Amino acid sequence: MSARTALITGGTSGIGKATAEILRKRGYRVAVTGQRPESVAQARAELPDEVLVLQADARSLADTDQVVADVGARFGSLTTLFLNAGVSRPMTLETYDEAAYDDVFAVNTKGQFHTLVKALPLLSDGASVIVTVGIGATRSLTGNSVTAGSHGAFLAMIPTLALELAPRRIRINAVSPGFTDTPMTRASLRTLSGDAAAAMRALAEKNPLGRLATPEDIAGTVAFLASDDAAYVTGQEILVSGGAGLAV
Repeated sequence: MSARTALITGGTSGIGKATAEILRKRGYRVAVTGQRPESVAQARAELPDEVLVLQADARSLADTDQVVADVGARFGSLTTLFLNAGVSRPMTLETYDEAAYDDVFAVNTKGQFHTLVKALPLLSDGASVIVTVGIGATRSLTGNSVTAGSHGAFLAMIPTLALELAPRRIRINAVSPGFTDTPMTRASLRTLSGDAAAAMRALAEKNPLGRLATPEDIAGTVAFLASDDAAYVTGQEILVSGGAGLAV
């Protein structure tokens, strides 16, 4: 392959930003997207100047078209596509909200899928696609049924997508973080608890390894899946959860 290049959606904070930093250190040319203007501005200030930071809404196909055009103009092709854009809207049957439901699926399922479709012409033969799913797609988390369903829908596509992409030796895999100390996790916990910090401490105490994941924990696994060390890995889900969900 030629020079390594990566597009990371949802890459202006948390796991996406940590992945951008580790890939850049490994010699990748990197582009990231973010939706919120303040997150985009912060990423432009904190990431190296050579990282391309783009504002885009994963729900918007027009925005996705523009991202693909901008990345194509800058890089020519992609060797890694990290589909990390996502939202979480905690709700139960009693607190169900139709607009929030539609928003979750628009980003986590439709947005991810269409980004892959539209970026496909840029992907080099032998490229790697990684999708953020999360352990909630296959584990019970209170108030998480809608978010879990949106991620689970994409997870169900991965084995078939792996076979469709295999003739070009393009690999696609999922990484499923457990609870990770990110701005999104803190925001989600604030909707469920008046004290997000206390809730995070309680979650850490329940984890078999005694802590929450850091964004760097997840980024390391993504970097592995992007690398030649994972050249024979496709159609898989890797849980990075510190053992959460193993107990019966």
